[in-house]
This record gives sequence, structure tokens and C-alpha cells, in this order.
Amino acid sequence: MADLEINDAIAIPEELITWTAVRSGGPGGQNVNKVASKIDLRFELSRCEQLPEAARARLRANNGSKLDAEGRLCITSTKTRDQLKNLEDARDKLAALIRAALIEPKKRKPTKPSHGSKMRRLDEKKRNSDKKRDRRSDD
Repeated sequence: MADLEINDAIAIPEELITWTAVRSGGPGGQNVNKVASKIDLRFELSRCEQLPEAARARLRANNGSKLDAEGRLCITSTKTRDQLKNLEDARDKLAALIRAALIEPKKRKPTKPSHGSKMRRLDEKKRNSDKKRDRRSDD
């Protein structure tokens, strides 16, 4: 396999990606017991110098459940019964995760409620108060 192209500027070297084929569950009849079509792909996130540190941190934060004990990102694919197609699918999943991590989230600008929204909230509270007051008996 070749390096994994993320965008025009970033390509992940093949030596940072390891994969193994294992037996897969699901449809396939007796063939399932003979053919290793499930792909277990692992990406050495800590050794990847092509990604900015911020993107690596976002990958760790957003995909914590996919990290193994050594800090590698684990991706599996059982989409098809074909090993090579599953390998391509797993590589595509990895590329999509990395592309998503490269996008820097926008900073939230704290805003205050408008005067009109405050007045509407207070008017609604007053209406509810009046409604409940009218329900009470005057004993």
C-alpha cells in the first residue's frame, strides 16, 4: 500500500499504519470460518509528525474509545466479505477522522440575552403566575 493522502499538504507514511486480517462474524455462511476478511487497522498517532499537535490532541479527545493501551488509533472494517475492500474502507475511515481533526473548532462568543427575550420570559412567568393564582381557592 502507499502513503495515505489526507489533503494536498499532508500524507501519512505507510510505516505508521499497521493492519491485520482476522476472521469476521456476520453473513458469509461456512466461508466466514475460513476467510479472514475483517481488517483491524492501527495508526501510530504519537509518532506521526505530519499532523500538527493540535490535530493530534483533537484526534485523541474525539476518539478516546478507539485508542489502545499504546496510544494507537484502532479502526476496524467488516463492511464487505473482501479483505482488500475492507482495507480500503478502514483507510478511508482513518482519513476521514484525520480530516475532521484538522478542522479547528470555532471559538464560542458568549452572548447575552436581548432585552426583548428577557421581557418575553418575564411576561410568560407573569402569565403562568396569574394562571396558577386564579386556580387557587379563596378559602
